[in-house]
Amino acid sequence: MPRQNESPRVSCSTINNYKILFPRQHKIFSVEDSKLPNSPGKDFIWNYIYPLLKVVCHISFHTCLPFHSLLFCCYIISVRHKMTILIEQPDLALQSETKNVHAGETNELVFDGGFPLPKQESEDGFKAPEINSFGHTFRNYDAESERQKGVEEFYRQQHINQTYDFVKRMRKEYGKLDKAEMSIWECCELLNEVVDESDPDLDEPQIQHLLQSAEAIRKDYPDEDWLHLTALIHDLGKILLLPRFGELPQWAVVGDTFPLGCAFDESNVHHKYFKENPDNNCPAYNTKNGIYTEGYGLDNVVMSWGHDDYMYMVAKENGTTLPSAGLFIIRYHSFYPLHKEGAYTHLMNEEDVENLKWLKIFNKYDLYSKSKVLIDVEKVKPYYLSLTQKYFPAKLRW
Repeated sequence: MPRQNESPRVSCSTINNYKILFPRQHKIFSVEDSKLPNSPGKDFIWNYIYPLLKVVCHISFHTCLPFHSLLFCCYIISVRHKMTILIEQPDLALQSETKNVHAGETNELVFDGGFPLPKQESEDGFKAPEINSFGHTFRNYDAESERQKGVEEFYRQQHINQTYDFVKRMRKEYGKLDKAEMSIWECCELLNEVVDESDPDLDEPQIQHLLQSAEAIRKDYPDEDWLHLTALIHDLGKILLLPRFGELPQWAVVGDTFPLGCAFDESNVHHKYFKENPDNNCPAYNTKNGIYTEGYGLDNVVMSWGHDDYMYMVAKENGTTLPSAGLFIIRYHSFYPLHKEGAYTHLMNEEDVENLKWLKIFNKYDLYSKSKVLIDVEKVKPYYLSLTQKYFPAKLRW
């Protein structure tokens, strides 16, 4: 719906069985509980005049205008049990009373527990497609495609080699942040040569995925600039695949992530391959909580090593001013067993619960914005450079 300070040529809305059409200088009024009789054979008064009077009464009540002062022109057309009603917009500026605003009319979405999140700007925003670039449903690890066999082999290697001790070694090594010093945008440009072999939905350079995600979110949540930047940088850790950063194998950089130090939940993709993981033979790691306790907090849990954890370390240690929800998205956006399947929630604390709501919003754009339609990098570059300057130092240690 257009904002009030705009002058749309035509506004159109369907409320129950009414289709209300307003030309320029007219406004849509929500008429609840107004409904035409199911049978078109009813007499004229019941079919047309009665519901019309309900519209007029509703407008009079909610605009605080006297019934007799409403100037309107109604043209009623019956089309398959629907009515098109043209109503002249009253001059609300003359009214002294303030109209009550309901939660659903604001740009705020309130989740359980009272945690507020912004509602997307328009219902005409980003729409999730049903199929990926290869003609299959997203995250379909069983569909036959040119990349499917490679994807399953990737998860076989990942599930065998990602152990608690391996992650501890990686965090110690890469926690030094001594591999390079560069800006966020310089790192983005390094991703032009990176293709994620674990992803069954995309075979374009990673810089395109970053911009596709960021631009889709920017369209629907224009005021949340930290979320735009989070989308841009969330996969920058994939530079670990490049020689300058150790040229780690794909299984140590990309793919779904999962906790170590506790039992492998069956919601993990290709769970069967965990049988060959050495941690599977360690009794301390084979219970639901493992070495942790319920409500321990995900920040204290050892996650499988990869680009998520690495970029989280880079952002945090370089003093980013992104909110905690941004850092949570960066570290757990590949943690699909949690935010898609609902597993491992017993390890979360209260802050994790709140941040997870943002992650679920982000995931729609991370997963479904992958497209063959490429973003004009030079066109959007100035905007994202301004965000990196706002939330990060000019140069970061990597």
